[in-house]
This record gives sequence, C-alpha cells and structure tokens, in this order.
Amino acid sequence: MSTVQLYTKYTRVWIPDPDEVWRSAEIVKDYKEGDKSLQLKLEDETLYEYRLDLQGNELPLLCNPDILVRENDLTALSYLHEPAVLHNLKVRFLESNFVYTYCGIVLVAINPYEELPIYEEDAIYAYSGQNMGDMDPHIFAVAEEAYKQMARDEKNQSIIVSGESGAGKTVSAKYAMRFFTTVGGSASKTNIEAKVLASNPIMEAIGNARTTRNDNSSRFGKYIEIGFDKRYHIIGANMRTYLLEKSRVVFQAEHERNYHIFYQLCASSSLPEFKDLGLTCAEDFFYISQGGDTSISGVDDADDFEKTRHAFTLLGVKESHQMTIFRIIAAILHLGNLEIQVERGSEACSLSSEDEHLKNFCGLLGVELSQMQHWLCNRKLVTTAETYVKNMSLHQVVNARNALAKHIYAQLFNWIVQHINKALHTTVKQHSFIGVLDIYGFETFEVNSFEQFCINYANEKLQQQFNLHVFKLEQEEYMKEGIPWTLIDFYDNQPCIDLIEAKLGILDLLDEECKVPRGTDQNWAQKLYDRHGSSQHFQKPRMSNTSFIILHFADKVEYQSEGFLEKNRDTVYEEQISILKASKYPMVADLFHEEKGAVPVTPVGKGTSKISVRSARPAIKAANKEHKKTVGHQFRNSLHLLMETLNATTPHYVRCIKPNDEKLPFKFDPKRAVQQLRACGVLETVRISAAGFPSRWSYHDFLKRYRVLMKKTDLGKNDKKQICKTLLEDLIKDPDKFQFGHTKIFFRAGQVAYLEKLRADKFRAAIIMIEKTVRGWLQRVKYQRLRQATVVLQRYTRGHLARRLAEHLRRARAAIILQKQFRMLRIRRAFQRVRNSTITIQAFARGMFARRTYHQILAEHKATILQKYARGWLARTRFHRVQAATIVLQCYYRRMKARQQLKALRIEARSAQHLKKLNVGMENKVVQLQRKIDEQNKEYKLLNEQLSTLTSAHSSEVEKLKKELLQYQQSQRGDGNQLLSLQEEMEHLRLELERAHGERKVVEDSYMQEKDLLRKRISDLEEENALLKQEKEELNSRILCQSEDEFARNAVEENIQMKKELEEERSRYQNLVKEYSSLEQRYDNLRDEMTIIKQAPGHRRNPSNQSSLESDSNNPSISSSDIGDTDDVIQQVEEIGMEKAAMDMTLFLKLQKRVRELELARKKLQTQLEKKEQESKKSQVIETNTMTSEQEDFAYNSLKRQELESENKKLKNELNELRKAIADRATQNNSSNDVQDSYNLLLNHLKAANEELEVRKEEVLILRSQIMKAAQQKEMGKNMLKERESIPSNASWPNSDRHVDQEDAIEAYQGMCETNRKTEDWGYLNEDGELGLAYQGLKQVARTCCLLWEQLKQEITQQEITRLTNENLDLKELVEKLEKNEKKLKKQLKIYMKKVQDFEASQTTLPADRRPHDSNMQVAVQRKEKDFQGMLEYYKEDEPLLIRNLITDLKPQAVSATVPCLPAYILFMCLRHADYINDDQKVHSLLTSTINGIKKVLKKHHDDFEMTSFWLANVCRLLHCLKQYSGDEGFMTQNTPKQNEHCLKNFDLTEYRQVLSHLSIQIYQQLINIAQGILQPMTVSAVLENESIQGLSGVQPMGYRKYISNSPEADTSYSLDNMIRQLNTFHSIMCDQGLDPEIVQQVFKQIFYMINAVTLNNLLLRKDVCSWSTGMQLRFNISQLEEWLHGKNLQQSGAAQTLVPLIQAAQLLQLKKKTSEDAEAICSLCTSLTTQQIVKILNLYTPVNEFEERVTVAFIRNIQMHLQERNDPPQLLLDFKHVFPVSFPFNPSSITMDSIHLPASLNLDFLNKV
Repeated sequence: MSTVQLYTKYTRVWIPDPDEVWRSAEIVKDYKEGDKSLQLKLEDETLYEYRLDLQGNELPLLCNPDILVRENDLTALSYLHEPAVLHNLKVRFLESNFVYTYCGIVLVAINPYEELPIYEEDAIYAYSGQNMGDMDPHIFAVAEEAYKQMARDEKNQSIIVSGESGAGKTVSAKYAMRFFTTVGGSASKTNIEAKVLASNPIMEAIGNARTTRNDNSSRFGKYIEIGFDKRYHIIGANMRTYLLEKSRVVFQAEHERNYHIFYQLCASSSLPEFKDLGLTCAEDFFYISQGGDTSISGVDDADDFEKTRHAFTLLGVKESHQMTIFRIIAAILHLGNLEIQVERGSEACSLSSEDEHLKNFCGLLGVELSQMQHWLCNRKLVTTAETYVKNMSLHQVVNARNALAKHIYAQLFNWIVQHINKALHTTVKQHSFIGVLDIYGFETFEVNSFEQFCINYANEKLQQQFNLHVFKLEQEEYMKEGIPWTLIDFYDNQPCIDLIEAKLGILDLLDEECKVPRGTDQNWAQKLYDRHGSSQHFQKPRMSNTSFIILHFADKVEYQSEGFLEKNRDTVYEEQISILKASKYPMVADLFHEEKGAVPVTPVGKGTSKISVRSARPAIKAANKEHKKTVGHQFRNSLHLLMETLNATTPHYVRCIKPNDEKLPFKFDPKRAVQQLRACGVLETVRISAAGFPSRWSYHDFLKRYRVLMKKTDLGKNDKKQICKTLLEDLIKDPDKFQFGHTKIFFRAGQVAYLEKLRADKFRAAIIMIEKTVRGWLQRVKYQRLRQATVVLQRYTRGHLARRLAEHLRRARAAIILQKQFRMLRIRRAFQRVRNSTITIQAFARGMFARRTYHQILAEHKATILQKYARGWLARTRFHRVQAATIVLQCYYRRMKARQQLKALRIEARSAQHLKKLNVGMENKVVQLQRKIDEQNKEYKLLNEQLSTLTSAHSSEVEKLKKELLQYQQSQRGDGNQLLSLQEEMEHLRLELERAHGERKVVEDSYMQEKDLLRKRISDLEEENALLKQEKEELNSRILCQSEDEFARNAVEENIQMKKELEEERSRYQNLVKEYSSLEQRYDNLRDEMTIIKQAPGHRRNPSNQSSLESDSNNPSISSSDIGDTDDVIQQVEEIGMEKAAMDMTLFLKLQKRVRELELARKKLQTQLEKKEQESKKSQVIETNTMTSEQEDFAYNSLKRQELESENKKLKNELNELRKAIADRATQNNSSNDVQDSYNLLLNHLKAANEELEVRKEEVLILRSQIMKAAQQKEMGKNMLKERESIPSNASWPNSDRHVDQEDAIEAYQGMCETNRKTEDWGYLNEDGELGLAYQGLKQVARTCCLLWEQLKQEITQQEITRLTNENLDLKELVEKLEKNEKKLKKQLKIYMKKVQDFEASQTTLPADRRPHDSNMQVAVQRKEKDFQGMLEYYKEDEPLLIRNLITDLKPQAVSATVPCLPAYILFMCLRHADYINDDQKVHSLLTSTINGIKKVLKKHHDDFEMTSFWLANVCRLLHCLKQYSGDEGFMTQNTPKQNEHCLKNFDLTEYRQVLSHLSIQIYQQLINIAQGILQPMTVSAVLENESIQGLSGVQPMGYRKYISNSPEADTSYSLDNMIRQLNTFHSIMCDQGLDPEIVQQVFKQIFYMINAVTLNNLLLRKDVCSWSTGMQLRFNISQLEEWLHGKNLQQSGAAQTLVPLIQAAQLLQLKKKTSEDAEAICSLCTSLTTQQIVKILNLYTPVNEFEERVTVAFIRNIQMHLQERNDPPQLLLDFKHVFPVSFPFNPSSITMDSIHLPASLNLDFLNKV
C-alpha cells in the first residue's frame, strides 16, 4: 500500500504551528495525486486549506492511532517523527502526570517542579529485580538495569545524565545514587552508602548556585564512580569534576547568586565560633550581592549550612579543617570589598593599611599585610638583564584581585573534592563500578562565552558517543534476529569535533594566541576567519568582526570572542601565590604547594583547578611548566579521559527536559521542549530508529493481536511463524516493509498503523454486520409485537360488541320488571292511603281520652309537689340552724387542729434543711400568710369578746327591765303610758341586738372565706413542694444513670485504647526481638570468621553455646517479678561492694520469698472481696430503702479505715526513723569497722524488704476490713428493715418519724462498730498467723527501740537484730523444707504401702512352693503396669546425645506418624524429672542446650519452610506445656486431675517462658521471610498477569523494545494454580506438624498482605496492566484466593481483609469513568485506597482497543475534588515488608504425659521412664 493511499478522509495529520510548534488536523476529503492542497478540519472545528509543495512532494506528517498515544517507549510509535514524539511527551506529562518516558535506550525525564510520591524506598524495592520495560519508565528502572548488567555481564556501567540548567540533572543523579546505596548496601557496616549520599550537600554548597533558569544549578560537571565488590555491595566511591565556573565567584548576572556556601556562611555568622570571621549579612559583600536578591524563597541558608557541616563531619573532615575552609571562604568575601585608591596624576593604585577588609583578609589567611598590600597593586617584570616592579592601573588591579579570588576558590574546591575521595576510598579491591555522570547539557544564550564553548564541545563528544552506541545496539539487534543489515545514514558530528580539537583547530589557535605577548581576542577571531572560513560547520556573522558561529549537532551558536584569552589563560601573579604559600596556616599553604607535587587522585578536575599562569615571565624554572597549561588544554585532556572511561563501560542515558522557564509545576512549553529534544539527541535516536525497522513484535503477540485479520484455515496451523508470514504477505505487498527475525517481526515506520487501520476496518465491518443483524432482529421483534397487539385489539373489540348486545337484552328484561313493580307499587300506595286514614281517625279519638286522663293525673301531681316543697322548706330551715351550730363547733375544732399541724410543720421544716434550699421563696410566702392568719384571729377574738360583753350586758339589762316592769306592773298596773314607753325601749334594744347579730355573721363569713383561701394556698404550696421533691429525685436518678453510662463509655474507650497500645507495644517488642536475632546472627558470623582467621590449636569455648540464661542458673526459682524488686538493693550493692553484699544475699532472698507469700495472701483476699462485692450487688434490690444509712456507714468505715492506716503509717515511720538513725551511725564508722559495713548493707536489704512487707500488709488489712465491713453493712441493713416493719404506720408526719428512726439506727450501729472494731485487728492477726506475729513483733521492736534508744549501744543492737533475723528466716526455711520432705516421704510411703499390700495379696493366693519365683514375677509386672508418671530420666553425660538425636539431627519426617510436637513433649518430660529431683543445674542446662540447639538448626535450615514450621510448632508446644503445668491457676482451668498431678513442684520457670516466647517470635519471623521469599517471585505473574479467563484480555500494539544488551534470561511464568498449590503446601505442612490454628491464621494473614502489597505496587507502576480486562482477570483471581481461604476455614484470620485494597483497585478498573455520579461512586467505593493511588490508577488506565474510552483529565480533577477532604498518607506504594505483631495465645493440650510413647526411630534408649 503506498503512502499516498493513507491520506483518506478521517485521517489525522500534523501541520506546523507558530505557537504550538505542531498542530493536529483531520482530513475531510480524500487526497489524490496532483492535488495542490489538503482540506483539513482543525481541533476547533474550523476548516483549513493546507497548501502542498508539489516540487518537494511533501505531505503533512501522519498522526499515530489513538491506541498508540501515551506509550511508554517513543520508539514503539508507528510514525516516528518530531510531532509524534512531542505530542506523546505532552500528553503523558500533562494528562497522566508521567515525568519519565523511554526513547529506546534513553530515559527522557521532564522536571515536574513538584515533589512526587514515586521515590520512596518502597518504589526502590518494587523496581529492584525487574526487567527494564516490564514496569513504567523510571530513573530506578535505569539504575536497576545498570546494576543487573554489572552483575550479569561483569562489566562496568555508566549512567549519563544530561540536560540544561534547571532540567533536574542533579536530582536524577541523586536518585540514581540513592538506588545503588539502597540495593547494594555495604556488607560491612562502614556506612559507606551514607557517605556517598553525604557528598551531595557538600558539592551542592560549593558548586551549585542560583541562575535565571534554576535555583540550584550545578556550575560544574561531575562523574561519580560507585565501587562494588564481588558480591556487588558498595565498598567505596570516587568523584571527578569538570570545568568549575570560576567567573561566578567574582561576577553574577542580575537575579543570580554566587555559590551557596557564601550565603550559608553569612547566614550563620552570628554563631560564636564564627565571630572572628568578620562577616555580616550577604548584602554587605560585593562578590555575592551583584545579582540583587541574596535569598531564595523556600530555602533556609542557615539550616542548609548545618547540613553541610554535618556532611563534612560524616566524611571525616576535622573541625580544624572545617574552620580553615570557612576562613578561606570569608577571606574571599573580604577580598572583594577592598577599597582601591587611585593616586592623583598617575594610573598607580594603592590600598590603605587601615582597610578593615584587608586586615581581615590577611588575618584569616595568615599572610603578611604589608606584602599583600604591596603586591595587590604592583607586579614584577623579569627580563634577561634586570628585574623591576611596575605599578598596575585600576583595571589591572581589579583583574588581578578577581583572578586571585577565583584561584583561591578553585584550589579550595579541589581540596574538598580530594578529601571527599579520600573519605570514600577503600582498601578493598574493587571488582566493578557504576559511574554516574552529571554534566551540563547543550547551552545557547544571547551572549555565549568561553564556558558555553567548552560545554557545547563536551556535548559534541557525548553526542558522538551516544550515536555510535545507539547505532551499535541497532546493529546487534538486527544481527541477533538475522535481519539483513544495511547501513543507516545518521548524523556524524566528527567534522564539528575536528573543527574544535584537531590540529590548528579552534583550541589550538586559542592556545597559540595566549602565548603571544600581546595577543588579543580580535586577533584570535581574525585567525579563525582566515583558517576555518571555508568549513561547513563554521560561519562568520555579517554584523560582527569579533564573533563566530559554530554549527553544532543541536543548533547554531554564536560566540563572542571577548574574554576568551583571559579565561583560557586564567592569569594569577606568582608574587601573590608566593605570599599565600608562606601562610602561617598549614592548610592554606598546602593548597598552593600541591601544584608542585605529584598528580592528584582525581585527574585535572574542574579544568582550571591546577592552573597558575605567570603572565609576562619567561619559563626559567621547570617547576612552572604546569602553569603553562591553559584551561582549554586541560579541559580537552580531562574530556578525553572521560570518553575513554565511558567507552570502556556500558552507558545508560538519562535526558532531562525543562518543561518551562517559569518553573511552574506541570506546565508544558512546546517550543522549549522541542529545542531541548533536538539538543539532547532524543530526536536523533528517533530518526535512527525510524530509518530501519522501528516497530518490532514477537510472533505470539502479533498473532494474538491480529488474528482477526487471518483466515480460519490459517489459524488451524500449529506454526505461529508460518501463520504470521502468510498473513503479512497477503496484507502488505511490499516485502521491504517488514522482515522476519528469529523471534520477532520487524516493521518499517507506518506499517503498524496500517495494520491497526486494517484491524479497525475489520472490526468496523464486523460491527456493521452485527448492527445489521441486530437491527433486523429488532424490526422483527417490533413487527411481532404489532401483530400481537392487533390480534389483542380485535379480540377486545369483538368482546365489547358481544357485551353490548348482552347489555341490551338485560335492559329489556329489566324494563319489564320495572313496569311490573311500578304497577304493583301504585296499587299498594292507594291501599296504604286508605289504611293510614283509618288509623289516623282512631289515633285522634284515643288521644282525646288519654289527654283527659293526663290532665287529671297532672293536677294531682302538682298538689303533691306543693306539699313536697313546703315540707322541704321546713326541713331545710331546721337543717340550716343545726348546720350553723355545727360549723361554729367545727371552726373552733379545726383552728385547734390547724395550730397543731402548723406546729408540726414548723418542727419538720427545721429538720428538713435541704427543702428550704429548694423552697426559699415559698417559706417567705407561708410566713406572711401565717402572720395574716394570726392577725385575723386576734381581730376575731376581739370581736367575739365585744359581742359576748354586749350580749351579756343586753341580757342583764333585759332581765333588769323585766324585773322593773313586773315591779312596776305590780305597783302601777294602770299606768299605760309608761308601759308603752318601756315597750318602745325594749323594741329598740331588740333591734340593736339583731343588728349586732348581723354584724357578727358578716365577720364570721369573711373569716371563713379568708380561712378557706389560706387553706387552698397552703395545699397548693404542699403540692408544689411535692413536685419539686419528685423533680429532684428524677434529676438524681438521671445523674446516676448518666454517670453510669459515661463510666461504661469511658471503660469501653479505655479498653479499646489499651488494646491499641498493647498491639503497638507488641509490635515494638517483636521488632526488638527481630533486631536481636539479626545481631545474634551477625555475631555468629563474625565468630565463625574469627575462628577461621585465627586457626589457633586447642579447644576454645564456643560463645554460641552460652546463653543469657546462664546468669540465672544459681537462682532458678526466682521469678522475673522478684528480680525487678531488687533494683534499689543492687544499686546499693554496687556502691558498697560486691564482696560484702554477697555475704547477706541469702537473707535478702529469704525476705523476697516472704514477700511473695504475702502477695499470694493478698490475691486470695482480693478474690474474697470480689465475691463479697458480687453478693452485695445482688442484695442492692432489697436494700434500696436503706441507701442513706449505708452511705453514712460507709463514710464512717472509710474514716475509721483512714485512722487505722494513719496509725500504721505513723508506727512505720517511727520504725523507719529508728533504722535510718542506726544506718547513719553505721555509715559514720564505715571506714573503721568492717562489721558495721556489712551490717549497714544488711540493714539496707532489710529495709527494702520490710518496706515491701509493710505495703503488702497494708493492702491485706484494707481488703480484709472492707470484707468485714461489707458483711456488717449487710446484716445492719437487714436489721433496719425489720425495725421499720415494726414501726406503726399511723403517724401523721412519716418523714419526721423516719428521720428519728435513722438517728437511732446510726447510734446503734456506731455502738456495734465500736464493739467490733476493738476485736477486728486482732481477729485479723489471729487469722493470718505468722504475718500477724511478724507485724506485732515489728511494732514491739519499734516501741522498744524508741524507749531504750538512749540506753542501748549501737553494736549490740546491730548484732542482735542480725542474729534474730537470720535465725528466724533460717528456721522458717527449715520448716518449709521439712514440710516438703514430709510430703514426699508420705507419697513414697503410700506407694510402698500399696506395693506391699499388692505383694501380700498375691502371696496369699499362690502355692507355697512357687512363692519365691512368683514374687519376682510380681515385681516385673508391677513395672509394666500403667503407673508411668510422665517423666523421663537421663544422665547428665547423655544430654548432648539427647539434644543431637531430638533436635540437631531430627528430621520432621521421622516423627510425622506420631503425636504432633512429640519433641516438645519429650523435652518437657525430661524437664519434669529434673524438677522432681530438685536439680536446678539440670533444668538450666537442658533448657539452655535446647534453645541453642534449636537456633543452630534454624540457622542451618534458614530457607527450609518445613523445618522452620516444625520447630515453631514444637517451641510453642513447649511454651504451652510450661504454662499448663506451671501450677498457676490461670493456666490450669482446662486441666484434668491427672494433668494437675503432673505440674512442676519446685521451680518457677517464668523467665524461661519469656525466652521461649522470644525464640517463637524469631522463628515466626523466619517462617514469614521464607514464605514471602517463595511466593513473592510468583505473585505478580500469578495474580496480575495470569489469564485465568482465556481470551478476555487483548494485547496492546507495543511494549518496551529490549536490545540484546539488556535482554533478560527466560522468565518463569507462574499461574494462579501454582500459587494455590504452594499455599496448600504451606497449610498442610503447618497443620500436619500441629501448629496452633491461631498462628496458622496469622501466618496466612501476613502472606496475603504481602500478596496484596506486591500486586498493588506493581499495578501502580505499570501502565500495560491498567485496563478493564485486567481488572476482570484480577477480580477473578482474587475470588479464587478468597474461595481457598473459605475452603481452609481461614475466613476469620483477617487474610481476606488484607486483599480489600487490591479488590477495590480491580473494581476501579471496571467501573465507568465519565460522569460526576461515577466519580461519587468511585469515591464511596475505594475507601481503602489513598487519593494518590486512585489518581495514579486513573492516569495509568489504558484502553486495550480503540472502542474503549480514556479517562479524561476533567474526570480525574473531579475525583481529586471529591477526595480533597481525606487525610491520606502521602506515600503511593504499600510497604510490603510490614509485619503484623504476632501473638501466641495459650492452647493447652489434652494429652497426658503418661500416655506418650517414644518411637524407637528416635534412638532415645538412654531415656528411662519414671
């Protein structure tokens, strides 16, 4: 197919653009030959007509298919040209944020100007061991390739990092070195890798500066050789430097800075050690303030200076040398500030001797001020006849001063580099090395001078070497595959190099002009014009006679010749150098004396480092020949040496690209990028690749990708190569477009795109066929649905017509029925009218008669009512009179009762003080109302009295009048007038009496109303008071409930926190154990090496056979808790002396033993207290009414307990003061009396023990008193309940009665407590036995000593106390031993008695003649009976044989058919016998030998999973046995009675349990490392790459193209079945060997975490596996692993939870990624993935074919917005080396010791059953 045929409609092409360099467009009309233009549509949908050059026949460049965009390797693109390369880099950088891209063997690195989480140590381990191209491009991949080739090919390697300033060269080189130091860490702990990295801050400080393009630009080139030994561990390094930019020391352009070290020193000038340097801020010094701003945003110069000093110290630079370095740097700054004075009338210059900067300069360098003052302004001229001194002009003085400053700094730079090399040098023979070249890239500025010329010259040499290397690799690849090799035309820059370095080239002419006495830059430029004007790489500018142009490989560069000669000469006057050589500081003098010495370690580094040219002076002395070498000459020599080194190594290339000049993160400037791509050789690599066969496919991948283009008959063949040949011959007619290699197919540029087009067309045709078929099917379905709908409609219509006919018939029938019913209704209504009329007439007649009867009855009823009301009125009148009298009586009675109640209420108010606080306002109101009632009562009494007096007066007066009337009537009956007057007066008095009665009634009514009102208000107040009481009770109950809830919540939170802290502590503890095991392993290795080296005759003790346990062999019964209590005593022993302390150690141990007994007693009392508390909680329901009294009792008991405690403390303090006084007196006579010294030590021991004893006694006393008080409270509560039941319930005020009963109960209870208290302590002491006696004895001793202190002498007291204490403790110990012996003898006696009885019984049943013989048989039978005690006896000399047969030489297969963990049971039975016979030495020896033997076996089989699992199971079982049979009740809950008999009797092996726990952790970690080492190589292949679902994943059209030099060995591919089989093997081994199920679960949890971490890390670093099909495969593979966990009953182990991040990553690959709803779904689903990981996977997502859509940048930004609130860790990768903390839960065995059988295969015949 011709190229023209590709320019069809919808094809995309590249057209030039002034802004974007290249712009894509789409062809809208097919191109035909002869057309003058192409019709295009731009990206903004605008039409564009592209004019064609018919003469050149140049069509626009074609775009690659979308499937090829974002490729990892640029050479894999089908169309290889500049726009394709630029577009691929731009898309990867901006949309996917990928900073690395391969271009063949070149790694293109774009500076992101932002910290990225892709350089952690996890990333280093992820790339370590991987093939280059298997994972995404990275600087670590290049470093790993170099490291792997060095190890495989045993050839030195080089990594060449180049790029312009600010492109990130230094950072890339730093990351490469960090990779080597991490992967190839030094075998010996010489810290060489840290020193290699420490050289970076030093070199950056003295060689880096801020430029307009970079804040940390390297102003020199360096080549670092990292040396490796035969095992490829770092052993040292060496550094070479090139072309230091010395001119920066004295001049900086605007917005630039000098070298960092100057500013760092100024920022730290305030430090005390730098006061003598005379430095101030940087703005005060001319040499470092010319660029303007002296600071860099975000950089702390003072902090960087501290890092520089720390690096100097790490590299071994002495403090004195560091101070000298800083003095020299400060002197350079002072040199730049010298004030040069010009004398009047002449050009001569001078310096003032009073110049402070001159004084500081001379003082800091240690030179004579007068000489330096003179020779800075004068120069010496030497001729053949005479020598004279000449004054210099101002310009010459300034130049000489600047030259001196540059020379001093260059010499200092060289000295520092040499000392760094010395620090990195090693005496070990170097086997190979990897060099890292960090060198300047091609540079072109507006003004280019000598530095740019040298830089571009070096890049010409490097580009030539690069082209040859790429060409060589291409040729090797072709020859390896058997492809005919045809010469490829590539750019050869040898003519340009010859122009510079050949004979009479630019450098030669420059050196020649420098030798001319009056040579100038203009003369040199003219010579260049004359000599090289005809050269094709040399041009003369039109508008200048001092400039020249060189056509470099990257671009044309115009150089200004001004300053070339001066910089090439680098003139420094000999007189100034001589003064510096005479410095009083040796280091300053050595800087300049080195020029006469031998060649330094580094060859001519920095180009200008060894030059001191003496201007205008003939070469008289041979020693000055070195100074005649110019800068150009030295640079050329060093460059040739560098090229020789690079040519002798295998190079690897890193090209750094600066994306923009503004240093903005992730901003891409196409113009700047293209310029750098052309300059760094990337496009040249692309051009060389495109000239041949750039696209290369393996037969397998090609067949898998393009099998859709093949015929079915061809697919049936077995030969893949023949199938591919047939296909290509049919599709591509031109045989020159492809070639068949041995393993690959080679294609010309554009052919893969053509095949992709054919594949897309085939898919498109298939899709059209599928669409056609689907559309036909849809139409048929639609027709069938319409037909079925029509049939249904017809059916329903016919049904409707039938229903309508039926409705008509029903209506006709209904009409007839209605007529019938209507007629019947009409006749019935007529009948009803007649009937109703008759009934009405009857009703009216009957009503008339009824009304008459009613009126008669009504009249009678009314009469009855009148009678009723009359009688009622009379009765009510009588009732009112009685009622009035009754009310009066009730008022008087109620007033009396109210007064009584008021009095009672006042009494109750005084007792209920808490109610006053709640009802303060109410009490005031009640008092006011009470006062008002009292006043009204007083008024009422007064009115009653007045009324009574009036009534009595009236009655007496009436009686008197009556008497008088009678007398008068008797005397004068006829006097009628007087009678009338008397009657009138009587009537008047009667009226007054009635009026008085009315007033009295009114007063009574008002009084009753007010009284009722007051009663109502009092009742309201009582109700309100009751409500307040109820509210108070509710609030109290709420507060109690809330406090209980808060307590429960706090308890839960504290429990969770404690669990978390326990896990963290366990993790830290296990890490320490791991470090200890590694140190122990290293110790063994060193010991073995020392043994080999010494080879001394005789027997040496093996340190590994010793153990840390030996220190405890003398005291095996002392637990770890006991030892922890002796810290204070040990400190005193160290102060006084071990010899004196040893004599009383037994006494101290006895006291410690007594303290342990007290501790056991305290624990028992604690359990009793807990039981009592539980009983009291059960009785709280019954005792709710006695809460107040119990609280008061508890307060009383607490007070009493505090009094007892204070009394005990007081007595204890008196005793301590007595002992302290004795100790003080003893210490005063310490030097003179040895007996007093020993007693003083004993007294201290006794004091510590007694303090512990006092604490235990106090705890026991408090616990027992609490138990007794709780019981007393319970009995008191029951008594009080009984008393309350007996109290009568008819009291008026129950609250007052209850208060009185409470007081009585408290008084009674206090009396009982007082009675009990007197006997409580003594009862406690009588119960405790010896403790009580000891406690009372100590009290009596304290009181006696206090009374007799003045009378007794010190020596007698000391001796008596010591003797009594020793005797007491010895007697106690003797009693204990006798009791133990008695128990043993009783047991033995029982056994012998049983034997005797059995023997006698057998003797009675046997004949007399056979008794002797049968008795012997009876003994034999007795030994064979099941009386085995579960103990094994062995002799001490058989212990090594036991360890060898049972541990060292034992194979797990030998005991596979026996009881699991049989060695552990056998060892424990041997241990039981040693405990039984009370042989502590045997116990210690057996356990120590066991532990050392296990360690030896594990060290020998460090990679054997079965052996490691076997001993992990046995060590855990031995640990469980030590716990199960320790005698501790906490471990004996599941024991049988028989197992309880097998418990240890004499020794406490707690410390050995701790040591075995440590050993278990070490074995577990070794087991995990072995499992991970086996599974890790197969994890990625089995889980991520394995195609469990065949045919699901497609193949992308490219991959990284591996050259012959870096092609790896044949990789081993693993399937998921292989991994599952390996997991089954692990599981079966651990289960068969009896490993605890909890430990098995933890092992698989750790293994599955490693699988998750390794797979996810690989997924995050590989673009080729981030696709939908891979997500489907991954999810299926994970489900298989989950099913395996479920099948093995490991779902509770937490292993499945460790796979959650991987599951979510697989789901993320499968989810839709378009809308905001999809983004929300992703954010809610991927909770276990960090934001960095989610964004990384989305950036890596790659469609397998063109029908899938890529993830847009907007969608990724949307995801980031949704996830910005997360506080995720910054790291991207998971730490696959993380180890979860392990725990060994107690798992007792149901097997008894006496049921275990010893197999004969173990060869343990020397063990005897007991």
